[in-house]
Amino acid sequence: MFDKSQLMRGTLEGCILKIISLKITYGYEIMLTLNAYGFEDIREGTIYPLLVRLERKGFITAEFKPSPLGPSRKYYAIAAEGMETLKEFESYWKSISKAVNTIFVLEE
Repeated sequence: MFDKSQLMRGTLEGCILKIISLKITYGYEIMLTLNAYGFEDIREGTIYPLLVRLERKGFITAEFKPSPLGPSRKYYAIAAEGMETLKEFESYWKSISKAVNTIFVLEE
């Protein structure tokens, strides 16, 4: 059986960096954005460990800010190293997805 967790984790890290590069945002909003773009199975329990890992690597920064609807939220912004990693991810993704798509259109 295919183990999709490794592929999904690496892909999600790149997608999360892209979302955060567009605007300062918080975890639940990131999850909703991912859901809206086709990652319907993604839940908060998947997102938050990835955010912690990205923060530890120095790719994103986090800051608690007041929320208009209750307790403070942890907002994330992309760091310079995160922008570099995102550029590398995008370049590699374009290359690898082109190769995989080419293979999967092969006919027997």
